[in-house]
Amino acid sequence: MASPAETLAARRSAMGLSVSHVVGAVPASVSGDRKEDVLTRTTAPPAWRRAVLVLFAVAAGTNVPTPLLLVYKVQLGLSAETLTALFGVYAAGLVPSLLVAGPLSDRIGRRGVVLPFVAMSALASLLFVVAAHSLPLLFLARFLQGVVSGAVFSVGSAWIGELSPGDGSGARRAAAAMSAGFSLGPLISGFLAEYAPLPTTLPYLLHIGVVVLGFAAARRLPETVPLDRPRPDRAERTREPLVRASDRWTLCTVIAPVAVCVYAFPSVVIAALPVLVRLPGDGVVVTGVLAGITLGASTLAAPLQRRLGRWTAVVAATCGSAGYALALVAARSGRVPVLLPGAVLLGAGGGLALAAGLALIAQIALPARRGALTSVFYACAYVGFAAPFATALAARHGGPGRPLAVASLLAGLLALRLVSIARRPAPVAAQALAV
Repeated sequence: MASPAETLAARRSAMGLSVSHVVGAVPASVSGDRKEDVLTRTTAPPAWRRAVLVLFAVAAGTNVPTPLLLVYKVQLGLSAETLTALFGVYAAGLVPSLLVAGPLSDRIGRRGVVLPFVAMSALASLLFVVAAHSLPLLFLARFLQGVVSGAVFSVGSAWIGELSPGDGSGARRAAAAMSAGFSLGPLISGFLAEYAPLPTTLPYLLHIGVVVLGFAAARRLPETVPLDRPRPDRAERTREPLVRASDRWTLCTVIAPVAVCVYAFPSVVIAALPVLVRLPGDGVVVTGVLAGITLGASTLAAPLQRRLGRWTAVVAATCGSAGYALALVAARSGRVPVLLPGAVLLGAGGGLALAAGLALIAQIALPARRGALTSVFYACAYVGFAAPFATALAARHGGPGRPLAVASLLAGLLALRLVSIARRPAPVAAQALAV
């Protein structure tokens, strides 16, 4: 006698649709009535759209404070090093949250992790409102933003994938949602801070409103994790290494530096250059526009990975090197328009580095350790958030030109290292840079 899931599949097959085409990735461990329940709830077309709104709402808040750094600089008399540290403390909260939230959601479900952290996103924005004249509270609010982002980005991306067809569309939707939030958040907050009243209040209140919509959407999402499945013990989960011994050199000399580039490239434009280069007026609008251009370029460049193939990482590092060089010209000459193509190149470099790194991770990771290796990749990527602070600190002793020149040189050397690998004939190159 056919099971309920088989009956459901037969009915859809008769209509010319397969179960995998309609709902995509349903965990293999789900069976029987439980599988039918998951399938029924995930076939609703609006489900993945609601999940996208959740991810967008949290991502939009991460860069709302970016254009306002210049406002805080005036109000609190902050140095460039303090401002870039305020921007970078986000990663200090994000990395541990990223490493913990994913495995936790595998045990207690996506909803159990995402809902409370979406609510915390609104709390972080509210804390920014209160912290407008308090540096310790600003650091606390920014740290809390990182904790929220690490949890929601990792678990929310998985949730969207499980609610989408199994054709890769889930990853694209998650990336689009985060990228849209990353770019629109600072763009809107920059204009509000410049032309609307209450510059350190109104942008956050608007974000809180978006988060309320996201929270309402998250509450209606179906759970995709079967909570009654057997759970492997810790020893069983960690018995296998992250990668094969033959791939460890690639992990250290290719994947790790490419991962750092993901955020080291765009974060310098967003957080360091606005406080090191003299901008028109108070610089708030220009900072918001630069952030929007940088992160928008990252979004548009990532899909080029399909055409660039194993040369994706090479192009990413080359874009970063050229972008830093243009930033160097702008810093020394004071010509702000030069920053615009530099922002495009650095943003595109970061997006391509992300695409190349994730594709490479998928190739060398052992099946049972793919999630853990992906978390390691993101942890390395967020080390790049230290780049603005390092740039500002080095600029104090020799101006912004020196650290930008060093960054351009390092990115260029990385590009040469990647070229030597990409030129190797398959299958050797496929094991190192093929995407």
